[in-house]
Amino acid sequence: MSLESLKNISAVAFYFASVVCFVLANILKDNNPSVYYVLLVGGIVLFFLGVFKRMRSNR
Repeated sequence: MSLESLKNISAVAFYFASVVCFVLANILKDNNPSVYYVLLVGGIVLFFLGVFKRMRSNR
């Protein structure tokens, strides 16, 4: 997956994916701590990608 394909994804999709990551991280927190931290960081990254995408589209 190249970075060019990320330009076609809307900001809402990034926000939705970050919410899914946060929910899965919360569910898996007790069972597997390493997956919890990976999903937590992934959710944060996806959230900020959505914020940057939204800032660029408002210009």
